[in-house]
Amino acid sequence: MGLRIGDAIPEFTLNDQLGNPFNVKQYLGKKPLVIFFYPKDYTPGCTKEVCSFRDSYEEFTDLGAEVIGISADSETTHRKFAASYKLPFLLLADTDKKVRKLFKVENSLFNLLPGRETYVAGKDGNIIMVFNSMSASDHMAKALKALKQNL
Repeated sequence: MGLRIGDAIPEFTLNDQLGNPFNVKQYLGKKPLVIFFYPKDYTPGCTKEVCSFRDSYEEFTDLGAEVIGISADSETTHRKFAASYKLPFLLLADTDKKVRKLFKVENSLFNLLPGRETYVAGKDGNIIMVFNSMSASDHMAKALKALKQNL
């Protein structure tokens, strides 16, 4: 079972697609966070998911939120993926899956695929929404709705 509503976002540091360290502590207590874990860059479902966040990115930033995507892909793959799809948000490289484990995101499909899970945290750093589904279609809409309901 993953993290739940009311739990604090775990502290972590990962490199983004440009090789810069991202420390979640920089944001906790300052702005809401949308953190979505996805299986792999360039796969059809994951591309659909990141593009839905891209297409609604302004709505998230208008609400003061920071959007962050995390997968086990490398910084280099993330950099190419972000450039290919003009992604305006950070993609973090969790190559050793440490952060995925901190969030307790479980594998899916007979334990073969990394799970797809989205967390929304309020400005205080506590989780206000968790959505776990291998279907890529609903993650962005559920995250946006949770933010709007909790501001």
